[in-house]
Amino acid sequence: MGSATSSMAAKLAFFPPDPPSYGIYVEASSGRLRMSNIVHQREDVDVLKLSTKRGNEIVAMYVKNTSASLTLLYSHGNAADLGQMYHIFTELSLHLGVNLMGYDYSGYGQSSGKASEQDTYADIEAAYQCLEETYGLKEEDIILYGQSVGSGPTLELATRLPMLRAVVLHSPILSGLRVMYPVKRTFWFDIYKNIDKIPQVNCPILVIHGTEDEVVDVSHGKQLWELCKEKYEPLWLIGGNHCNLELFPEYLRHLRKFITAVEKLPPLQIIESEESREQSENSLIATDQKSRASTEQREKSRPSTGQREKSRLSMDNREKSRTSIDKREKSRRSMDRSGKPRNSTDQSERARNSFDRLGDMVRSVGFCNVDCLKQTALEA
Repeated sequence: MGSATSSMAAKLAFFPPDPPSYGIYVEASSGRLRMSNIVHQREDVDVLKLSTKRGNEIVAMYVKNTSASLTLLYSHGNAADLGQMYHIFTELSLHLGVNLMGYDYSGYGQSSGKASEQDTYADIEAAYQCLEETYGLKEEDIILYGQSVGSGPTLELATRLPMLRAVVLHSPILSGLRVMYPVKRTFWFDIYKNIDKIPQVNCPILVIHGTEDEVVDVSHGKQLWELCKEKYEPLWLIGGNHCNLELFPEYLRHLRKFITAVEKLPPLQIIESEESREQSENSLIATDQKSRASTEQREKSRPSTGQREKSRLSMDNREKSRTSIDKREKSRRSMDRSGKPRNSTDQSERARNSFDRLGDMVRSVGFCNVDCLKQTALEA
């Protein structure tokens, strides 16, 4: 039964567009890879072919933003390919002020192979490696973005990147099996066990979910948010379903607010190194004080047992006082650290004059998930 259920979960998870919405060709004048069937292709978009460790060749696109300091690595949903996501990616790059790397899973678009859980893990790893080796990015420069089934490879990679800047989960799943059945525990044959992986992620996580999601119930997003180590204010879009969250003005506003906040945070590596240095300095000071106290005590005469007892009690009181001060100092540092994202968020919100205008722009370019486009076509 386990094998059959796992196979069924995989079939429901992967639904590549057939035929693919785009083709790949080499532009004669520039020698660059281009995507066919894309209206208004942009010069700031690189089209790439990447080899995965499982032997497949996947297609990726990299949208450059000259003012960006962070890069979004976007794992799309189960019924889309890069041709359908092209203009969504370019608009996100523009309005969020980020570089953006999107990729097709094995078996999607013009990527070779066949989609599977393990192949998607190899796919996102190849895309991440390209960001490091081709574009010179560091771990702390990258935000992982996973939409629907894309939350699986996103969280798998996030558990292996301790210095990652942030994660965004868009209509995420608890696991593949839990989308179909309300099971209470994880089975070995389940796929994308996000419920077990998200507590291992150290960076800030934003969860976005529609309250009327008919494919992945909003309870998936809410439970994942509860399990986050570093929670950021979630976005529960009232009335939003599985495929139309980009149409809500709050979507773009909240996402921009989050990116601005994490952009102002120091990388986790810097925070940890500063804390380690402070702890080391405190340890050296304490050791030095103990050494001096011990030397002074040996040099002094001990005329009576009563005086020795008084001296010991005095040392104990000083030690207790020092311990109390250390505890207060640690508490203050913890409060300072937890307060940084909130302060940064407030500053970023004040710096934004009007995001309603961006929401209107998104609507004007048809900023929509491919499932929305399919529904529109059916109604027509």
